[in-house]
Amino acid sequence: MTTKDSSKAMINVVDLVEAVREHPLYEHVSDENSLRILMRTHVFAVWDFQSLLKSLQRSLTCVDVPWLPTADAEARRFVNEIVLDEESDAAPEGGYLSHFELYMQAMTECGADTEPIETFVRQLRAGQTVDEALELPVLPRGVARFVGTTMDIARSSQVHRIAAAFSLGREEVIPLMFRRLVDRLVQVAPARWSKFHYYLLRHIGRDEEKHAPLSRQIVERLCGNEPRLWAEAEEAARVSLRARIALWDDVLDAIRQQRGQGV
Repeated sequence: MTTKDSSKAMINVVDLVEAVREHPLYEHVSDENSLRILMRTHVFAVWDFQSLLKSLQRSLTCVDVPWLPTADAEARRFVNEIVLDEESDAAPEGGYLSHFELYMQAMTECGADTEPIETFVRQLRAGQTVDEALELPVLPRGVARFVGTTMDIARSSQVHRIAAAFSLGREEVIPLMFRRLVDRLVQVAPARWSKFHYYLLRHIGRDEEKHAPLSRQIVERLCGNEPRLWAEAEEAARVSLRARIALWDDVLDAIRQQRGQGV
């Protein structure tokens, strides 16, 4: 059994992964305006994904001075490879950007509302805690609950739970119909959608080729042959997936309200 197969076999989240993949939200993201509504909320998931990753890096590598080698050199390598791509990926016009910064540029290009995420980040830079910034009234519905769930895991001392939430609790297999919508939009309105299209290509490509297998190997190395650790890792993944489903419910409600369909 391969490392990837082993981690999938010992953590059972198939039901929740399918619930995310088959969520009715995707059927309602059918035009530019509904996609902008999705992006207004989804950018917070892009941001807190980076926070999960940095928590994992802090636990599995040395980010202190004086530097000392950590116990698991393989896990150290795996997480640093993911950080390199997520924090400093190739930008479409040259140079490097984090996936969060690329997403923000895509939002600006297509006209999505960046005020909530910009206000949130600005308050963090000014010294507010995440919990304080999540009380901002400008945040989209559901964001505080979703990000709060992620941060509870990221700030825990249980690195196997952090790794599971990062690896298995953030399953985002982009449905084909959604990818076709973006493919169509970039053809008819490239000035508005080319960066978001680029973001999706980078996200899907890096995740499928490198990040998914590497992150699953990290989970296996951390849990080893300990049933208790595997059970706790599964619980963290399930908590994260349920939070994503709830967030998608809230985005769907926002789209329906904007269309006057009620909830």
